[in-house]
Amino acid sequence: MLSFHDGQCGLCTHFGEHQAQAPQLVQIRSKQQAPEDLRVECGHPKHAPLHLLVTANSGCDGFAPAEQVH
Repeated sequence: MLSFHDGQCGLCTHFGEHQAQAPQLVQIRSKQQAPEDLRVECGHPKHAPLHLLVTANSGCDGFAPAEQVH
């Protein structure tokens, strides 16, 4: 399992935002852990045309915090 923190993709609103994995993303964000082999598309407007696949512990300057999950 990968652990990640604020500022990394797993806690970014763009992490998988255009994919139908919402229940899985909620669980990942609440536990701040993701499977090592999980790669999802980055939905950041500047990156979307590239179809970048990122891990939860990746990061970039376009980080936008996702809604808090409890």
